[in-house]
Amino acid sequence: MTNTLYLTPMQRRWQRFQANRRGYYSLWIFGLLFILSLFAEFWSNDKPILIYYQGHYYFPLFQVYPETTFGGDFETEADYHDQFIQTQLAPPANWVWYPLNPYSYNTINYDNAKPNPAPPSKDNWLGTDDRGRDVFARLVYGFRLSVLFGLALTFVGMVVGIIAGAVQGYFGGKIDLLSQRFMEIWGSMPELYLLIIFASIFQPSVFLLLLLLSLFAWMGLADYVRAEFLRGRNLDYVKAAHALGVPNLTIMWRHLLPNAMTPVITFLPFRISSSILALTSLDFLGLGLPPSSPSLGELLAQGKANITAWWLSLSTFVVLVATLTLLIFIGEALREAMDSRRG
Repeated sequence: MTNTLYLTPMQRRWQRFQANRRGYYSLWIFGLLFILSLFAEFWSNDKPILIYYQGHYYFPLFQVYPETTFGGDFETEADYHDQFIQTQLAPPANWVWYPLNPYSYNTINYDNAKPNPAPPSKDNWLGTDDRGRDVFARLVYGFRLSVLFGLALTFVGMVVGIIAGAVQGYFGGKIDLLSQRFMEIWGSMPELYLLIIFASIFQPSVFLLLLLLSLFAWMGLADYVRAEFLRGRNLDYVKAAHALGVPNLTIMWRHLLPNAMTPVITFLPFRISSSILALTSLDFLGLGLPPSSPSLGELLAQGKANITAWWLSLSTFVVLVATLTLLIFIGEALREAMDSRRG
């Protein structure tokens, strides 16, 4: 049996996190789903993984091949759903290794006999949207994009928030006073109106949306870091470091920041979930990503516009709620693990 007297503080926190089974298993499930989505091109794509044609191997996922490579007449990229290409690659002389789901997020199923949006079938497991694109593929790629966007927005907000809160809390005085007044003015600006204005001026993109949301994403975290630095700067070991002539940056980085990371880590999953929800909401309102991007909010908007196509709103709702629920469970477990008052 492990002797708890010899455990480091980080090991003790990890033990407390593991004790919360709901958060621990949620972390494994969310991590597995996110890793699978990172390799979505290998199991949900309209391009084959591997082709054996006339004694040669081809890798369409990594290289673009014209139709003439497989006996066609055009120099454009081969359409592997085309009947002629499939006939050329038919066994036994040749063979093709297709992904598990032969559709990407922008692949249109032209062979569907039912009008779009079409209900679930053996070809499209979760049906198609109003343009004939596979809903399952758009959910997979939309989940990946939403999580990556949430991580990026959280990282930017965390870095800016830590720096702003550390400077305010450590130096105090006029710097803290002026910074607080600036945050009050900046926080009162109408964020939604700014997004509407910029969306009408600039071409919508992931980076533009990330930049606009990052302008406001740091303020909530800065308050917690500021409070920790205000509390820690008057401790005896900080005053001793001052007396020994240790530079301010070293004191902030080595002595105060580790203690201030507790609220940062605790609120990390909640900030990721709020970032995902913000992206989904903006896409639902048409103020987010470009129309061609895989988006959970855009699928919800299609479900609202096509109320009889229940598979659009239901499948997106399940993915969104499951993602946010897993993140909330992870956040609750982290909050308990970082609480040093627990055994």
